[in-house]
Amino acid sequence: MVAHKGAPAALTEADGPHMFYPDPGSIFIGERACGQCHAGYAERLKKSLMNTEAGKLQGNLWSWGVQKDRKAVWANYDLKDEDGPEPAVGTDAYKEYMLAYVKAHPDQMPSEMRQVPDVDINDIPKHPNKAGITYSRQQCQRCHVGVSGREKRGDFRGTGCSSCHVPYSNEGLYEGGDPTIHKEQPGHLLVHRMQGTRKSKVKVNDIEYPGIPTETCVTCHNRGKRIGVSYQGIMEFPYGSPYDAKGKKQPKLHSKKYLFIKDDLHHQVESRDGNPRGGLLCQDCHTSIGMHGDGNLPGTTLAQVEVECEDCHGTVKKFPWELPLGYEEEHQQPISKKARGLTDELPDFMAFATQYEPEDGYLLSTRGNPLGNVVKKGSKVVLHSASGLDFDVPVLKQLKQENN
Repeated sequence: MVAHKGAPAALTEADGPHMFYPDPGSIFIGERACGQCHAGYAERLKKSLMNTEAGKLQGNLWSWGVQKDRKAVWANYDLKDEDGPEPAVGTDAYKEYMLAYVKAHPDQMPSEMRQVPDVDINDIPKHPNKAGITYSRQQCQRCHVGVSGREKRGDFRGTGCSSCHVPYSNEGLYEGGDPTIHKEQPGHLLVHRMQGTRKSKVKVNDIEYPGIPTETCVTCHNRGKRIGVSYQGIMEFPYGSPYDAKGKKQPKLHSKKYLFIKDDLHHQVESRDGNPRGGLLCQDCHTSIGMHGDGNLPGTTLAQVEVECEDCHGTVKKFPWELPLGYEEEHQQPISKKARGLTDELPDFMAFATQYEPEDGYLLSTRGNPLGNVVKKGSKVVLHSASGLDFDVPVLKQLKQENN
């Protein structure tokens, strides 16, 4: 109740919030709220694919014949990259890598994007391909972090920072102790907590969990590539069975019916011998830059996602630290043969994450940023999951040596 009365004077005087914000995580006010401590994050998020959805728009509008080329020009909002092609965050190696990437792929790394245009529906009979724009605006573009999404079962979330860092249930019902929040009205956060790392635990009734649950990610990543539900192992299914414990049909999730088939190996509860029970969270592999952006305007997931499987597993011929930067991202271009190595230092933008001991060194992504939760420890590679579990990573070269 105290929080709802307004911001403390000291925070207001420091250009913080001037009033009570129902969702202070919104990227449109993010610099005044979350950005007071997490400087730059809201600005980078505005330019990231999580907000622009530029790749969807390029693919849809080209497919519908609205756009004649494959350039990334459209976004959910008008945006400019005011500070040029050098990323705002990352190691020197990462910045050098991305400058070369922008130069090599200028059509996919533009300096500005325009808001996808509105369409007069009366023009569609004469120009049927413009239906691709209305389809994009009404369907594909409703999941970006500037808005709160569909608000159907399984699709409740906040906006901006709150999209990922504030817990919501599938039903969208509040289960906390604030008497002013209606507990039978969908659309509310689950509890007044922040989720992010293994240190920021969320307690709901008798359940406590750390990290960001996969279900949070799947509130958006259940359409398009279906990557979230595929990771969970569920596939769209035309029937209401299998039935629940009371013999009733399963309720729809993300407005669809599903059948569990088999989840991704990384998601499965049962693990390799010597590892704890429990799968990986999405955030265990996907990096801060992969989700918050680096300050540039990427046009595709290829431009923003900075990790490859080999970054942790290596190949049968080389350990991860023996691979060069750019491995698996060559795109038919030559890359250096110099080993990327390891590092025992983290760049400033990773200071807010849980910091683990580097042991023999943090592994590096193919673009040169440390994977702050993955370390070499003697003959092992250890991944520290935000769930609180630690896993020994199967390294391909080591497995080959052991089996020979």
